[in-house]
Amino acid sequence: MRTGEFHYTARPSCTPGEAMALLADLTRQGELHPLIVAVHHDRPPRPGAIRSYTITDAMRWGPLRFRIRYRADVLSETGTALDTVARQSPGVTVRNRTTVTREHGPDGRTRIDCHVTLTAPTPLFAYAFAQARRAHGELAARIERTLSGPGGHRPE
Repeated sequence: MRTGEFHYTARPSCTPGEAMALLADLTRQGELHPLIVAVHHDRPPRPGAIRSYTITDAMRWGPLRFRIRYRADVLSETGTALDTVARQSPGVTVRNRTTVTREHGPDGRTRIDCHVTLTAPTPLFAYAFAQARRAHGELAARIERTLSGPGGHRPE
């Protein structure tokens, strides 16, 4: 097994509450995450989780296209922090610690910092890590567009 970490930041024009409402609702990830094609809210949540989901990703590995289904859980949520974990077969775990803070300044931006820790079997690690890093880079851009766009908060 190997473990790697990366971090990304998004700075949308919205309130921290608007950001947390979007990020904590994993059913919305189908709109935002470039790999996710379906999200189903599981009831009741799995032990240790406050909400649980079954997610389907569409993946590519060279010319191969395939889908994977996996479990994702919201482990904790406050007004400023969100902890999630996704468990994929075979033995891939992705943990996210997201914090949301209001930036000081006149532009009305909120800072979203996400720290991702990925653990995978050694033969899959390079592929899984590269896919996660690329997808989360696009996710950050989509979060900014969604929260700053029409219907999102715009500073006056």
